[in-house]
Amino acid sequence: MIFDVMTLFPEMIENACNFSILKRALENNIIKVNTINPRDFTLDKHKKVDDTPYGGGAGMVLMPQPYVDAYDSIDKCENSVTIMLSPQGEPFCDKTVNELAAFNQIIMLCGHYEGFDERIREVIKPREISIGDFVLTGGELPALCVIDAVSRKIEGTLGKIESADEDSFADGLLEYPQYTKPREFRGLHVPEVLLNGNHKEIAEFRQRCRLERTRQRRPDLYEIYINKSKG
Repeated sequence: MIFDVMTLFPEMIENACNFSILKRALENNIIKVNTINPRDFTLDKHKKVDDTPYGGGAGMVLMPQPYVDAYDSIDKCENSVTIMLSPQGEPFCDKTVNELAAFNQIIMLCGHYEGFDERIREVIKPREISIGDFVLTGGELPALCVIDAVSRKIEGTLGKIESADEDSFADGLLEYPQYTKPREFRGLHVPEVLLNGNHKEIAEFRQRCRLERTRQRRPDLYEIYINKSKG
């Protein structure tokens, strides 16, 4: 999997990918992360990438020329997808992660300031994705969310790919509670069913916990799951 990230702050992406599981995936050539800075493609000696909006208004708007030229410079494989990180995009969820993991290359555009000149959208025609109903100062953190979430779905990133299969949202439910040593902590004990070695009982216990936790914390997901089960 190749991640090509168009960003004005490449250090944010590069530094964040230099830790933990992502670092190991990079070192093992499971993923590759490239950064492309639109400032390197400006025709202005001051490396200007933004200007005031036509029609007035606060803030600055990202200019089309540096971004489109930067995008055109990227070598694209046949099985690639281009994403614009934007509050206007479709919600980023586990279904989206699985769809993106099927590609060999993901190209991402990180915005800043008041956002992109609309012609960037019209020329590049990206798939727009939002990580939530809020606004950040830039697209780098959402891009890192995409890199992290998608990388976990790629064979070899995690110690066991089953770890991702059992996560929250994998089948529509939240994950069951987890326990490790010690067996007792501040008067709180590990449930006995997890200690008896009966895998059938453990699986049933965990499923009950998933259902109840989802019902309490995400009734919207619970209703969808129950309706699917009935259907």
